[in-house]
Amino acid sequence: MDIDTITNLKKISQKLRRSVIRELSAAGSGHSAGCLGFADVMAVLYFYAMRLDPENPDWKDRDIFVMSNGHYAPLLYATLAERGFFDKKELANLRKFGSKLQGHPERGSLPGIETTSGPLGCGLSQAAGMAYSLQYLDGNSERFVYCSLGDGELDEGNIWEAAMFAKKYNLSNLISIIDRNNIQIGGDTEKVMPLGDLADKWRSFGWDAQEIDGHSHSSIIQAIDKAKISRQPSVIIAHTVPGRGVDFMEYDYHWHGKSPNADQANQALSQLSEGSGE
Repeated sequence: MDIDTITNLKKISQKLRRSVIRELSAAGSGHSAGCLGFADVMAVLYFYAMRLDPENPDWKDRDIFVMSNGHYAPLLYATLAERGFFDKKELANLRKFGSKLQGHPERGSLPGIETTSGPLGCGLSQAAGMAYSLQYLDGNSERFVYCSLGDGELDEGNIWEAAMFAKKYNLSNLISIIDRNNIQIGGDTEKVMPLGDLADKWRSFGWDAQEIDGHSHSSIIQAIDKAKISRQPSVIIAHTVPGRGVDFMEYDYHWHGKSPNADQANQALSQLSEGSGE
């Protein structure tokens, strides 16, 4: 991959982080830490990996993205707006009464949103069903279904039912990406409900599993490219820093479900420059 591609993706990641801060500050509520930590993955997905057409969001040959960890909605909205699916001005309406940008994404509210999320743990089942349909009913081997998951979300049993279903039908067009930031709303994931060796756990379910630095754009690209040629369902465990780029948010689980006030938002924005190291 060329240096220009990586440089551009780094800039996009920081644009997404700044958009998230502005959204959350204007809304006065929402989830900060995970959105900031997962921005690099979203930049690679929407500006490198996925086949999309913002001018034709229902394009029949598009790839599909399912956000199972729906509380990351501010990041999804920022990404879709940056990619050109809708006007960035709409981002100022996050969580407002009657807004198209609610706390969780809703299918049909905005172009580019494929599914409605609600209770955690449901998205992988949705994604697996879509992947099954594409592979066995449509016979389209060119389309991929991507699904983002939070690590705390893996406490939900529905995830593992979907994992078994995906292996049974060998859904090689399904690529799941876990935000492994080690926090959830109640604290450290390993204290709330230990997840253990996630890579081996997914392999035991018959999935191809990779572990990467979730802030290295080149590593994310390489992992996705590898997953695309796998003959199994694939999971990418992306190790990230919650609150990435904002020193008073990083690693602090209290920011899982907290938004910055005006002063904190200004401080955060001043720290989020266009460049970020790998």
